[in-house]
Amino acid sequence: MSKVFTEISRLSEKDCFYVVERHKTEFTYPLHQHKEYELNFIEHGAGCRRIVGDSVEEIGEYDLVLIGAADLEHVWEQGKCRSKDIREITIQFSPSLFEGEMLSKNQFASIKKMLDRAEHGIAFSMGSIMKVYSVLNALSVEKEGFVQFLKFLYLLYELSVSDESRVLASSSFAKTGKAEESRRVQKVKEYINENYSQQLRLNDMAEIVGMSPVAFSRFFRQRTGRTLSEYIVDIRLGYAARMLVDSSRNISEICYECGFNNLSNFNRTFKAKRHYTPREFRAMFKKNKVIV
Repeated sequence: MSKVFTEISRLSEKDCFYVVERHKTEFTYPLHQHKEYELNFIEHGAGCRRIVGDSVEEIGEYDLVLIGAADLEHVWEQGKCRSKDIREITIQFSPSLFEGEMLSKNQFASIKKMLDRAEHGIAFSMGSIMKVYSVLNALSVEKEGFVQFLKFLYLLYELSVSDESRVLASSSFAKTGKAEESRRVQKVKEYINENYSQQLRLNDMAEIVGMSPVAFSRFFRQRTGRTLSEYIVDIRLGYAARMLVDSSRNISEICYECGFNNLSNFNRTFKAKRHYTPREFRAMFKKNKVIV
């Protein structure tokens, strides 16, 4: 497998962020990654295929995504988009912008939480996009640097308090760190990550945290928003997707190595969750990768 193209940002060390607006007729940039945070807005892009980690989706007329991990590959490719005037606003800023104690202050709590979630990539809803649409427009044309920075902070804040956003890439694909959560949930997640290729028993995981199986199942769902079985499947699929992208192992090997005991079930589950078969998913990433 070839490596993912690593983008060198045009962000200057003397600037807080870099913003650019483009109008184009097609998406041509390859699958890539970069160390900077990136907020990318697309207008008139209906039909475009967006890839963020192992998330593959066809976008609507508008799309707004925040990327926040140095090794999270992503791309917007042509797909079914037929627009002759695709508008794109890209904002990049360094992880060092908020270094020190700033993000630990109460006023930045929601922004910190959003930036942590951005390790997986975050997609914002149409309602959120419309809420910040005028700010995005103003930010892209503002000439006064300080005023532009204030609008940038306001944009981040408005997005951070939106209730209508969702993470894109799975944890095991994005290779992200542990979120802030209860120690019991962390212990179980660590156990699952270490043993995802094996048979995982509810009784064993409940015993790890000293709870009955019934109480533990209820506890896990309350704390994560997912059932234990749903979480395990997502973790296994994330590792499978990473193997499909990063290795040349055949699909049946990947299936069994990731804890699935039936190839047909693996193919069916993968397509249901990722909208592509494992073979299609691998081919799509291979097509978009470039040698560096």
